[in-house]
Amino acid sequence: MLESPAMSDPQLIDAIDALLPQTQCQRCEYAGCRPYAEAIAAGDAINKCPPGGEATIAALARLLERPAVPLDRHHGEPGPRLVARVREAECIGCTKCIQACPTDAILGAAKQMHTVLESECTGCELCIAPCPVDCIDMVEPADGQTGITDRQSAYWRQRHEARNARLVRWREAKEARQRARLASRSSSSAESGAAPATVSRSRHDLQADIRAAVQRSRKRKAAQRRE
Repeated sequence: MLESPAMSDPQLIDAIDALLPQTQCQRCEYAGCRPYAEAIAAGDAINKCPPGGEATIAALARLLERPAVPLDRHHGEPGPRLVARVREAECIGCTKCIQACPTDAILGAAKQMHTVLESECTGCELCIAPCPVDCIDMVEPADGQTGITDRQSAYWRQRHEARNARLVRWREAKEARQRARLASRSSSSAESGAAPATVSRSRHDLQADIRAAVQRSRKRKAAQRRE
């Protein structure tokens, strides 16, 4: 692979990522556009992005000074951008599509109807497979914009990064709660373990006092009998 000598690895990855459509569709078999950009920088093929199509391949070829090769259709067919639309009357509110969406484009809550914000939807189709009632269709956007502009790509990248950051915060908060519960249980166990020991020591002392008192009483009675 030929790289621009003026670019460091992070700069090269940023430049590649900027040329990808940011649909986060995973058709390239990576977890999103950024991981695919990292893989391309490391030498992977530049023709695995169906949403970007031939235009993205050509742009990557110019940047990396590689040959422009045809799209690998093993990863999907190129085509116009479609958006997800929930058939709301059939939605059961399971939230599985919400969890799958890489840009938080689906609104809803458990056992409530879900709906898709078209401007945030990248057309990745990741929400379709998890839907247990198959109530999601891919349709043309209401505004007729079936292409992907640079402005849209930048916006989707921001939303994807914001979602990832939110998930990291959620996981960290969950782990912190788990650590706190474990610490609380350990403390409770230590305290409950110390209490019986304290009671045991007090009972032992009481029994010793009783034995001493009995012995004193016996001595007094023995002395009285001798008198």
